[in-house]
Amino acid sequence: MNAVNKRLPFSGYSEAYALPTVIRCETNLYLAQFAFMKLLPAKYIIEQALARGALKHGMKVLETSSGTFALGLAVVCRERGFQLEIFTDPVMDKGLENRLSSLGAEVVIVTEKAKQGGYQRSRLDALHAKMRLLGDSCFWPRQYETPDNPAAYRLFADQISEMLGANITLVGSVGSGGSTCGTIERLRQTAPGARLIGVDTFNSVIFGQPDGERKLRGLGNSLVPKNVKHELYDDVHLMSASLAFAATHALHERHAVFAGPTSGASYIVGRWHARQYPRETVVVICPDEGHRYAEAVYDHEWLKQNGYLHEGILLDAPFSEEHPSTALPPWNRYNWNRRSREDVLNVLENAS
Repeated sequence: MNAVNKRLPFSGYSEAYALPTVIRCETNLYLAQFAFMKLLPAKYIIEQALARGALKHGMKVLETSSGTFALGLAVVCRERGFQLEIFTDPVMDKGLENRLSSLGAEVVIVTEKAKQGGYQRSRLDALHAKMRLLGDSCFWPRQYETPDNPAAYRLFADQISEMLGANITLVGSVGSGGSTCGTIERLRQTAPGARLIGVDTFNSVIFGQPDGERKLRGLGNSLVPKNVKHELYDDVHLMSASLAFAATHALHERHAVFAGPTSGASYIVGRWHARQYPRETVVVICPDEGHRYAEAVYDHEWLKQNGYLHEGILLDAPFSEEHPSTALPPWNRYNWNRRSREDVLNVLENAS
């Protein structure tokens, strides 16, 4: 307690909550619980842009997001005194929209889905139109392609290394690619054998699935982000929404960790891997807390009305190692083996 008492107060919300709390929940299984993970890259990207002069006071920040990267930007822009405009789609929950508005952000909901690229493409089109209008008086953080996104996670990697060493197995959901790729690149600077397991969902194109409707949000994509470096991944797991929801409940019931469904998905993968390989130290990234999902994933009636109550049977292991492009729900594991996306997809083409 003496060390805690001597610690100086944080300078602001983003300083206090940018890094996670690390929790040991089984012998070789640890959870890195973020308040909301995207605060870390949002803070870093804005700070770097200010340092380079790419962002100056009086400019407006524009971004496309349906989740917590928008919230991270809203917090940092409020602290730094910048206007923020977020381009999103109807999937954004009302609670998040209200919080963004309370922080002074303007929220533009794009209601028309592009034929190719889905809402992500139509949101980008709307953002580009606004950029043309504002010219040099705006700044676009570009979370899906800026190298500052993965670079932000060096702080997290150093936090883990100081606690557990760098030679770990990292498990995390994949959306922009920043958290998993940025963290593992830093860890492998001192521990080349550190392993990376990516967790995606079905109907996400990132690891070769055909694009389609996704019920599990916060991971996956209709476009392949530039920050996803496929050659860094050792294994890839695909997870259905129903199984992720069941795993989220299990995480709360077993360990009192109140987290979102992407955390649940990564938790069940990490738990399985930790038990298969008891000599490895497994660290699971939990990207956010469960408050946004209290009336959805954590609500019995919501699960029942949406058909997840009886589908959400918690499995102990993935079913198979079929090719990721043809894999079927609820849970599939594929040995990616640090290959490019093209190399993996060519395996199926050459076999047919």
